[in-house]
Amino acid sequence: MGVSGSGKSTLGALLAARLGCAFIEGDSFHAPASIAMMSAGQPLTDVERWPWLDRIGAALAAEVGAHGVAVAACSALKRSYRDRIVDSVPAETRFVFLDDDPDELRRRLAQRLGHYMPPSLLASQFATLERPAPDEAALTLRTQVPPEFLVREVLGWLAHPISTARQQRRQS
Repeated sequence: MGVSGSGKSTLGALLAARLGCAFIEGDSFHAPASIAMMSAGQPLTDVERWPWLDRIGAALAAEVGAHGVAVAACSALKRSYRDRIVDSVPAETRFVFLDDDPDELRRRLAQRLGHYMPPSLLASQFATLERPAPDEAALTLRTQVPPEFLVREVLGWLAHPISTARQQRRQS
């Protein structure tokens, strides 16, 4: 999870490959109208995001139900968005928050070709962002290192059980 340009898709694909599971690209679940809005420089509202999050949650639930594990890349900028995904998946759900300097992210977005998300929307994403709270099952990583280092960090974190009030409620 994280704002546009943080490396969610890169890390997610690498992590899924290492775990031998499906990778779910959240960008592919946006409605055409939402893509048109973003392409035109209009930030999405919760009204546009809820169905998108539901589609991602359903895809994760299906993969986890069939194969036990899946990795998804999704901005999940607000806690309520992350909660919605957690509520959709009938298994332990964790988030990796990819954090970076806004100037670096603008640079990355300016160099990215063929994507509907313009760099001008980065500020709206930061305005929407609610960083994970200590009671969420989330790992925060800075992205100034190669993705392979991030994969190792995530795999090490995944190897340890989590204990959050939210996860304990789901298991009871």
